[in-house]
Amino acid sequence: MSLATDVAAPSTTHRMTVLRLGPDDAQLCDDAVVEEVPVAIAYNGIVHAVMLATPDDLEEFGLGFSLTEGIVADAEELESLRVVEGCDGIEVRMEIPMERFMALKGKRRSIAGRSGCGVCGVESLQAIARSGRPVPSGGRLSVGAVERALARFAERQTLHRATGAAHGVAWVDAAGEILAVREDVGRHNALDKLIGWLVRTGVDRRGGFVLTSSRASYELVQKAARLGISGLVAISAPTGMAVRMAESCGVSLAGFARGDRLVVYSHGDRWV
Repeated sequence: MSLATDVAAPSTTHRMTVLRLGPDDAQLCDDAVVEEVPVAIAYNGIVHAVMLATPDDLEEFGLGFSLTEGIVADAEELESLRVVEGCDGIEVRMEIPMERFMALKGKRRSIAGRSGCGVCGVESLQAIARSGRPVPSGGRLSVGAVERALARFAERQTLHRATGAAHGVAWVDAAGEILAVREDVGRHNALDKLIGWLVRTGVDRRGGFVLTSSRASYELVQKAARLGISGLVAISAPTGMAVRMAESCGVSLAGFARGDRLVVYSHGDRWV
């Protein structure tokens, strides 16, 4: 797969003057807000989806989206990827084999929204239920590893620290070391970026887990399961559908991660 970008280093924040109001005073201050831009996902010259995303790590985003949405089965099927800037946003242009493209045309959809949710374009609720696949159990997960990762997670979320408006997703190894963090205004986008990084770098996913600053929705479980990730830990709560999908797919799902405490909702036998 060849990767290229024609986009200058994008700004992920916008500086502006804001009015801060308190009980007894008002001050004009410099502040930063997170950027979100339209990002068109195109295959073989046809736009498949338009997302609102933070404009960084878009090569990883395109790769991760292609894998987690089931458009390609593996990275080798993505023949080329090019990030191109346009007057109204950014386009991620990818080339895929003709048989994959014809299958995509059969279920083509147009999306204008915050992130790839995994539901848009699905024709029935039964199709959602079938969309997961079993994940190998991988290694054991430990509360100690989660605690060590949590202690460093906030400082690694530089965009969130600057703006307060970005989701963070981290890949954590079995020892609790954070190997990578990706951020975006959309939690699904952030996970797609992280998955793109995992695939590009070839990191061993056995024994590691995803740590997310958001709630654990079923879409995050689905994306993790499609890449064979067996552990998903959220700082916030999961949804009921996320728990049911995690149980059926073989993903150990945990929420309310706080220091040395968390709540495990599926496959609790994997935890030590």
